[in-house]
Amino acid sequence: MQLFYHPDINPGTESAHFSREESRHMVRVLRKKTGDRIFITDGRGRRYEAEIIDPGEKKCQVQILGSESIADPRGYRLHIAMAPTKMNDRFEWFLEKCTEIGIDEITPVLCEHSERKKINPERFEKVILSAMKQSLKYTLPRLNSLRRLEDLVASSRSEARLIAHCEEGVKKNLPELVKGKKDILILIGPEGDFAPREIELALSNGFRGLSLGASRLRTETAGVVACSQVSLIKEFL
Repeated sequence: MQLFYHPDINPGTESAHFSREESRHMVRVLRKKTGDRIFITDGRGRRYEAEIIDPGEKKCQVQILGSESIADPRGYRLHIAMAPTKMNDRFEWFLEKCTEIGIDEITPVLCEHSERKKINPERFEKVILSAMKQSLKYTLPRLNSLRRLEDLVASSRSEARLIAHCEEGVKKNLPELVKGKKDILILIGPEGDFAPREIELALSNGFRGLSLGASRLRTETAGVVACSQVSLIKEFL
């Protein structure tokens, strides 16, 4: 099964045109033709069945045959806020893998030790979108704009607020911290870790120290480990 994306369709839509990029991929790369049936998601939890009626490479047109809401089986909401890595491809790998595993929201955060202070949100959105389609998911994770860590910490109201850091102090494992919680926010710092004052700020605002194991992990690895651990905990515990 192949899944395509169209952000502007809804259950009342009768026909739709795809963007030039999606049309080209559909017609030239996948060789879709008139009469072929395809599946589409709006990125908001719905799956549509459609039939191609005009396979143009610049503007492929389809007729919508029906739609259904696809329930999210996870039963929780995961938000990871992470400092962008110095190398863009590492942060993109994190975005791709967490989208495949299951994540709802991602916020790039600017920290005292951040090595990258600017991002390309359009490129990141493309990575997330591609991963959503490849993994046959029907909800597009939300990518927020780059935020200062202090602002995020002060405004967060998540049920479980966790900060993964390498400093000494009281830190607990994920099973103990997310059990019974449905709204989870995990902070992951840059290559140089959070500054001590940032850790103290988070703890004083209701965050709890998180350990992801004995190994010292790269930033992007820590993000994927956190996402996969939450997924396993919620599925089996």
